Amino acid sequence: MAKTLVIAEKPSVGRDIAAALPGSFKQAKDKTHLEGDEYVITWAVGHLVGLAEPEAYDPKLKKWRFADLPILPEKFKLVPNDERAKKQLSAIHRLMARDDVEIVVNACDAGREGELIFAYVYETAKVKKPVQRLWLNSMTRRAIEEAFSHLRPGEEMQRLEAAARSRSEADWVVGMNATRAASIRLRAAFDGAVSLGRVQTPTLTLLVKREQAIRDFKPEPYWLVEASFAATGERLYRGRFLGGKRIPEEEASKIVHEVEGRPGEITKLEKKEERERPQLLYDLTSLQRHANTLFGFSARRTLAAAQRLYEEHKAITYPRTNSRFLSGDLVAEIKPTAALVGHNPQYRRAAEYVTSLERLPLGRVVNDAKVEDHHAMIPTRSEHALSRMGGDELKIYDLVAKRFLAVFHPEAVYERTRVETTVAEHIFRTSGRVLLQPGWKGVYGAEAEPADRADDDTGGDQMLPKLEQGESVDTRSVESLRKETQPPRRFTDASLLAAMETAGKEIEDAELREAMKDSGIGTPATRAAIIERLIAVGYIYRVFSEPAATEKGMQVIKLLGEHALTSPELTGEWEHRLGLIEQGEDSRPSFMSDIEKFATETVGELDKLKGVKIERANLGPCPICGRDVIENRKGYSCWSKDDPGCGFVVWKKKAGKILPASVVKELMESLRLSIEAGEDPPVGRTTKPVTGFRGRSGRSFRAKLRLEKSEDGKWRVEFDEDWARGGAQPPREDGAGDGEAPEGEQQPQRGEPVTSE
Repeated sequence: MAKTLVIAEKPSVGRDIAAALPGSFKQAKDKTHLEGDEYVITWAVGHLVGLAEPEAYDPKLKKWRFADLPILPEKFKLVPNDERAKKQLSAIHRLMARDDVEIVVNACDAGREGELIFAYVYETAKVKKPVQRLWLNSMTRRAIEEAFSHLRPGEEMQRLEAAARSRSEADWVVGMNATRAASIRLRAAFDGAVSLGRVQTPTLTLLVKREQAIRDFKPEPYWLVEASFAATGERLYRGRFLGGKRIPEEEASKIVHEVEGRPGEITKLEKKEERERPQLLYDLTSLQRHANTLFGFSARRTLAAAQRLYEEHKAITYPRTNSRFLSGDLVAEIKPTAALVGHNPQYRRAAEYVTSLERLPLGRVVNDAKVEDHHAMIPTRSEHALSRMGGDELKIYDLVAKRFLAVFHPEAVYERTRVETTVAEHIFRTSGRVLLQPGWKGVYGAEAEPADRADDDTGGDQMLPKLEQGESVDTRSVESLRKETQPPRRFTDASLLAAMETAGKEIEDAELREAMKDSGIGTPATRAAIIERLIAVGYIYRVFSEPAATEKGMQVIKLLGEHALTSPELTGEWEHRLGLIEQGEDSRPSFMSDIEKFATETVGELDKLKGVKIERANLGPCPICGRDVIENRKGYSCWSKDDPGCGFVVWKKKAGKILPASVVKELMESLRLSIEAGEDPPVGRTTKPVTGFRGRSGRSFRAKLRLEKSEDGKWRVEFDEDWARGGAQPPREDGAGDGEAPEGEQQPQRGEPVTSE
């Protein structure tokens, strides 16, 4: 009997497909597939196949020599990624070659990377059988059954496959050549490879520019004048001089003197209605940003929770989406989905409102033109067992469910009141806002208004008493407030994701951000992994969970200068062209020709770095001997070629992390204070945990550090935690899985150094 072979991207997806198809399935003895009467179901484990290393084309390329660059294969070779992948790949090949298998169904994730995974598996099988495409946006049984009833011919995916292969090969060409060229020319400056890539390098550039702006910033003082007023009947409110105008100290003191104790009058009072529309549905990036802002989740942690909700709980639709809209064919699903979400009591009221609507407001929700591979993330049309979800999953599900329900609610309506109070000809301004109709904000309950607002020097929004224009008021108090201009804030995961989405342009408006998506850095599915990649190669670290550039990262971007590889716009343009290939408006040969030209030019530019010397970080006086502690390739020490120093050294490498200069400076200062206090033995400590360490399992963790002299007389950095002293395993840093290798990035090749460790 003829059978159909279904190839899923992951074992869990394969099992879900088996549960939705007719008949029973048995697992093979080698656990590589499931088999029924009509279907055989097997799976990849993410990417099984990758592009071969340079030495596969010529053995001499195993050595890194500048004369061999650029490396531009005429036809790319494919190899299994590792032994585990090789075993599963061989099993898939055997299944494809079976005489009773007549049709192959590509059931990998619906998108560019899923298409690439299947294409590489199919090509390496060297078996030509008809292919059909299963396109899944949701993992519910109903969605799987529906997708199998509408299988698409494999030929329809040719353009998507062309874009996927172009992305993969372009990243190999650019990343391999740029990394080798930079590493060879900067051997004297850095230990190990200088990893470069078309996505990681412009992302690093954003972080480096922000860090440099922080370092260059010089605070300047200014003054504000704030007064407290009382209308009759103890109706109290506050105002700021001219709504927060920054003034010199002398003028502030003069205003205080002239206003203090003097009566005032409300000379202007304006009220107007303000309306706030519901926020758009989530794509992955907007979900990661919101979860980072609300819960402090890293982008990777949010993605891991969303992926579990999709695969294991079948509670949300495909999370790695780039769209914030639904397609027209989903309109009939909206009310039934809302009703099912409402089965959980915390969503019942909002769900009942949606299901009661005679006509849904779809203008800002449904837009087929803005749905490509996947629609926006929403709950699935199924029962959602919240009791089975973990803490992270519950939080992410809550965001997705509330956003889905809120988008069908009316606008929130506020009354905005602006007051001007004049005292001795000096005008103080006050602003207040009252929520009149909660609208969509009612879905969020207490979340409708932030608990605290940033100080914006305008007096902020107040809950104002009822006031009338022309009223006399008493000035109860007045004071001048000394302020300082603030440096730019370090990126959070949320703001960095936003910057990557818009190629570094500061855009907060959701509608404008939508228009910028084709020119962003990377894709929603890969941005979290890019951030983790930069940490892994020692270019960035986390300062109290905020990503910041290390000295190595700063120096790499400084040496690259204005090279196009650092430009956010460049990778945005490439992503745009890949999109055009998918649409048939650009060609793969044309794109790859331009990539080869760019790689050749990049090698030539990097050749100019030969013999360049970099400025090493000076951490200040050694706590032992007083000589300057200078950064070198492997550590921070007070020795040099001309002066052996006292032997004090802090090695950079610690549990998979490069210790940044800021952490080492804190340890040195703490050690100095310990010595001055006469402690025996003296010890340096960090006050807060340092993030980004990795255990043997590959999981990340955070820990406080301790700097002390060991019995052999050498300085060592140890973990200053109870679990470390007791020999236990470190706790996980963020509860997230390791994530997948980032799309759009040249990965380290087997046997090649990738960091300065």
